[in-house]
Parts: sequence; structure tokens; C-alpha cells
Amino acid sequence: MNVKTLLLLLMISILSCNEKEGIGLNLSQATLLISPALEETFQHTAETILSEEIGKRTGLKFARNDVWDAETVIAIALSGDSELYGSSVPARNDTHPEQKKEGYRIVNANKNGKDVLWIIGADKRGILNGIGKWLRIANMRRGKLLMEEETDVSESPEFTLRGHQFGYRNTANSWDAWTVDRFDQHFREQVLFGANSFENIPFQDPGSSVHFKIDPQKMEVELSKICDKYDVDYWAWTPAPKDLTGKNAKEEGLRKQEAFYARCPRLDGVFVPGGDPGDNHPSELIPYLKGLSVLLKKYHPDAGIWVSLQGFNREKIDYFFKYLEANSPDWLEGLVNGPSSPPLEYERDRLPKKYKYRFYPDITHTVRCHYPVENWDQAFALTLGREPCNPQPVRYAELFRRDVDYTDGFITYSDGSHDDVNKVVWSQLGWNPNKNVRDIVTEYCRFFFGPEVAKASADGIFDLEQNWVGPISDNETIEQTLTLWKNLEAENPQLQDNWRWQQLVMRAYYDAYIKTRLAYEVNLEQEAYRILADADSIGADKAMDQALTRLLQTDRQLVAQSLKTKVFQYAEKLFHSIGAQTSVPKYGAKSPERGAILDFIDYPLNNRWWLEDEFKKIREFKTEKEKLARFEFIRTYASPGQGSFYDNISSADAEHVTSKTDDAIDYLWENDGLSRKRLSTQLFQFTPTLEYDELDPDADYLIRVSGYGEALLRANGQRLKPTKYEKGYEQFKEFPLPKDLIADGKLTITFDKPDEDHLNWREQSRVTDMWLLRQPPKTP
Repeated sequence: MNVKTLLLLLMISILSCNEKEGIGLNLSQATLLISPALEETFQHTAETILSEEIGKRTGLKFARNDVWDAETVIAIALSGDSELYGSSVPARNDTHPEQKKEGYRIVNANKNGKDVLWIIGADKRGILNGIGKWLRIANMRRGKLLMEEETDVSESPEFTLRGHQFGYRNTANSWDAWTVDRFDQHFREQVLFGANSFENIPFQDPGSSVHFKIDPQKMEVELSKICDKYDVDYWAWTPAPKDLTGKNAKEEGLRKQEAFYARCPRLDGVFVPGGDPGDNHPSELIPYLKGLSVLLKKYHPDAGIWVSLQGFNREKIDYFFKYLEANSPDWLEGLVNGPSSPPLEYERDRLPKKYKYRFYPDITHTVRCHYPVENWDQAFALTLGREPCNPQPVRYAELFRRDVDYTDGFITYSDGSHDDVNKVVWSQLGWNPNKNVRDIVTEYCRFFFGPEVAKASADGIFDLEQNWVGPISDNETIEQTLTLWKNLEAENPQLQDNWRWQQLVMRAYYDAYIKTRLAYEVNLEQEAYRILADADSIGADKAMDQALTRLLQTDRQLVAQSLKTKVFQYAEKLFHSIGAQTSVPKYGAKSPERGAILDFIDYPLNNRWWLEDEFKKIREFKTEKEKLARFEFIRTYASPGQGSFYDNISSADAEHVTSKTDDAIDYLWENDGLSRKRLSTQLFQFTPTLEYDELDPDADYLIRVSGYGEALLRANGQRLKPTKYEKGYEQFKEFPLPKDLIADGKLTITFDKPDEDHLNWREQSRVTDMWLLRQPPKTP
């Protein structure tokens, strides 16, 4: 082979590699130039971000310079700069994004034979936003930093407020274990994805968490410093004293707040929830807020006071808005809409235009929350609980587009790192609500996991969301998701210490374990019912013994233990990587509701506990006939027979339930999540709707309802009178159904909402089970 042939093959190889890597501009040897118009401390911040984030991904180091003597240059400038060290800055008119607040432009240029990547920002935030976008789209591999040719990307945010709450407190399932450096890195990463505000929850007792690395009062100041470093807003969530009418309560509250204001080098917003916690009347709350404003302006003249109407009844809401209309106070910056606030549209309509309107959505919880998971299988709710790793990019994009447009922006409610994907989705949609969600997630994976694995891991995140759609037994995605993540796990050992990677892989194993165990335990329960069906021949007590033995097989013959082992291994990794507290006894989680997914991984997924308790009661019955009758009720509870219908309200497989509103679906929580009630009793809706279209117009039907409290039932719009009306759990209300209401064989059942606004939602009436029972023909 001659030299020319060898050179030709070498060129083809190089071109092939370049094409594969998407090379257009090779910045591996670039020099960094930063505008001297920026403050020196901020120049250092920008340089540090680039140096550290590129360095950890490529191993490359960059020289900083103030002359154009390198062949490739990364140039950082303000859009107001006419030149950078003697070279003209690419300029466009004022209508372009890099000229607007927080906006940026990333553009390649070739000048005098030099390749230049320009990152041009409207201001300091624009510079960081441009750096963030570039880092998310650059091709970073070991020893190489590559960029597509002809890049020209520009953007400015649609919403001015884009932030997340990071409370350094025991309630959070990981943050109380973080150091200052960990928060610094995390805030930086959030900024690089477009966030501009972070909210802390001060005034924490130093002894309230065994995980605290420094005194909470010191951390309050450190978080303020970090926000100032990255030029983002620092907020505080600070409830008023629970009873402002108490002796010295107002004065003590103001004193405490003033000391906090004085400690913080930066503070931009103070959010005082009107309720949740607290129950102060606005006539007491408003003077307190006015007093806070005076103190806040003393230390932070540009900061503002914000308030929410969470938990307010109608009278309190009217009082507040009438006060604004009559007094138009300048001390109030804006209103916050959070969980249990009046509807967004209603508040927006009544809020005077001079005030800003912030959204405080809950993107961290799955049940008993603002945005419960739709159509979630109960087995997941019982085990994963309220704070598991919950990436739901599609769902949260839909919610963003539905709700946020009423507001000026958002700072989300969060209580841990488990919702990391959701935070990034909201931050990015705050820039452009129409942004493609898959592009957002792919950039997330590209930045945190690397370009080689970006597409596959993004697919895995969307698959994890699909794992939660509908009944587990019918969801084939769960096995496919596990296969995908197992392959990624095996192929990418370099990511084994990455906490974001760890929690995603752990979820895939957890979901698969629950599906396997659910099928196993449901089958055991059915076998137990078949034994009870033979009780009249083998005897009631013997039948109970045999049924219980079959149910307890789940403790003797364990299934899918390799999957469970993987979950525990990843939980251990997460504790060491970010202090994730996935268990109360093992890792010191505050409570079972706070991310303690290990403590419920083997919670019974059938009615074993309920049946154990029922059998104890039945053994006390005096006659065999009573025992057999109770067996028949238990065995046919969810199978009422031909021509009759049963629905477990809010079950993912409920056939006739059509209500799917955000606040309807919920899950009972009692005894720290270890309720022994029947599983169907632990699912409810407050005012469900059920529809039937297969009824026999000539038949008699009885409607039976189980739940708690009142049941103001309507059949095809007509309120029915009960013949039985028990209000406790696992008791019954019965309503005969008039034949004339179902002449066409169709029936819609609805429930009026009782007047219970004075009650906490946990105490309000709800429906758990519904039967439409066809009655035997009447004897002539």
C-alpha cells in the first residue's frame, strides 16, 4: 500500500470520526476571553463554572487571556459591549433575545482565521444562561470539546420568575444532609438550566435533624451568599406566628424576622403563607405583614413582601381583596398561589394589576398533594408513597401549560432531590412554554450523564413515567423499563456514583419488584377466597386456618429478591452520595411520609392484614351459620355477581368511575402508613362520578356506598333518600334506585359536596366503594 493510499484512508477515518462526533468547531484548545465590563467577582464566577464543568467532563483546562492570540477562542461579552479587547462583538438590534433581560446569544464566527464561540448576554444572568445552554448542547468527551458548525442560538425568558424551594430543614428528605459546597454546586446546576430564584425555609432548630452539617442559621447566610454569587434571587418562606392575637406574638415574630433580615447579605423576597400553617384572620395578618415590610426595607430596600391565601375561607378571601381595593398598599409586592389557595383564575381576576402574582406549585409529591399522580396504581401509592423519585416530564409540562400562564412565574414547592427532573422541566418551560419536553430531558441527560448515553437515558426517564400509568398488572412498560435501565447500568459503570443516575436506576428496580410481588400476592388472596368458598364442607375454623396459611405464604416463599436487593443497594449509595433518607430507622428520615420508600417495600399488596383481623372477629361468632355468612360477604365483596357492579373508587382499574379531577384522587394515610384497613377503604374520592350504560330498566337496583362521613348521592340528578346511613369506615349507606330514573338503561351517580369548608381535608367526607346491586325479583 503506497503513501498516498495510506493518507487517503487516514483522512477518511478522521472525517468519519468527526462526522460521528458532530464536530464543526473544536474548542479543545480554546482560550477564554471575558468582558472586563463585568464585575471582577462575576468574571471569576463565569470562569470557574466553565473551568469546572468542562474540566470534570473532558479533563481539559483553559487559559484565560485578554488578547486574541489563540486559534480558537471562547468569548464572553455583554450585548452592550461594542468590542471585546479590540474585536467587535456581534451585534443585532434591540428586538433580539440577547438584548432583553436575562437573554443570551450563542454564535460561532470566524474572524481573521480564528474560530470564535461567542456567548453574549444581556446582563449577568444572560451570561450564565448562555453558558448553561452551551454546556447543555456542547459535545463534551474525555479530551475533547466540540461544537456544531453554524451555531446561532438565542433566547430570552417568557416568565420573569423561575425558581425552586430548597428548605434546609429536617422535613426535606436529603437537603438537611448537604454541605455548603453541595448547595453551591446544585444551585449552579439549576441556574445552568434557567432558574433564577431559590427559596429557603429559615428558623430551623439546630437539634431538629441529626443530618445537619452546619447550624441552620449559618446555612441561611451561606445560601444567601451563593445566590448573590450567581446573581439569582434569594427568597424566604416564613410563616407568621400561628396565633397573632396571642400575647407578644406579633412583636416576637417581627423581632425574629428582623434578625434574619440583618443576617442575610442578599434577600429579594419574603413569602408569608396566609395559612398552612396558621389560621390568622387577615385583619390580624395584614398589620403584621406591613410591619415586616418596614423591617425588610431597612436591610434590603429592593426586597418585597408576598402573601398567600392558603386555607382561607370565603369571608377571609373577600376581606383581603376588599382591603387591597380600598387601600392599595405599596408595602405589598405580590400574591402567591399555593396548594389550598383559591383557584388561579379567580385570584388573577381579583388581584389589582399593580401587584405581581407568583405560583407556588407542588412538583414534589405524588399523593395527598396539589398535583397527585393520575390513574396511579394503589400498589405504588402504598409502597413508593408520597416522595419517591418521580420524574414526570409529560405530566408536569401539561400542568405548566395549563396553570402558569395566569401568573408572572413560579417558585415551586419541593422537599428533596427526588423531583430533580421536574424542576428542570419547569425551569426550561419558564423560558418557553412550548419547548419540546423531550429536548429538555435529552439536554438534562446529556449534561449530567454524557452525550453517549443521553438519548437512551432520556428514553428511560419517559419510560419511568409510563410505569405509573394505569393498572400495574396491565402495564408491560415496567419490564421494558427495567431491561433498558439494567443495560444502561451495565454499560456505564462510570456513572455509578452519580446521584441522579442512582435514583433513576433504583426506581426501575423498585417498580419491577412491586409488579412481581403484586401478581404473587393477589393470586394468594384469590386462593384464600377459594378455600373460604368450601368452608361449608371443611368447617369455618379450618377454612380460616387454611386461608391464612395460604396468605402468609408471602412471608415464607419470597419472590424477586434480586430486584429488592438492588433497591437497597442503590438506597445505600444515595445516602452516601447526597444524604437521601429512604428509611426512618436505617437512614434517619424525618417520618414515613418523607421519602421512606424502603420502609414500605414489603407492605401487603393484598388484603392479608384486613383478613387476619376479620378472622379474629369471626372466630368470636357463636354459630357456624354466622361465620359462613360473613365468609360469603368477604369473598364476594368485590364480585357481587351477575347483573351487579362494584367499583373501588380511585382504583386505577375502576370501570365506572369517570371523575379524574386534580383534587379528587387521594389515598388514606393513618398509623404512619401501616393501615390494616381493607385496601379498597384506603382509596377514595370526595365527590366521585360514576356512569353506567348497561342496566336493565325492568330490574330493581340498590345503591350501596362505603366511605366516611356524609354521602349526598344523586342518581341522574335526583337526590335519593337512604334506607341505611352509617358514617364510619367499612360501614354502609344504601339507596333504593327508582326504576323511572333508568328507563333508558343509563345511570349517572354524582355526590353533592357537604358544607365542610371548616374542616381539614383529612376530616372531610369521602367515598371509598360503590355497589350497584341488582335485587332478586319480587315474589308475586
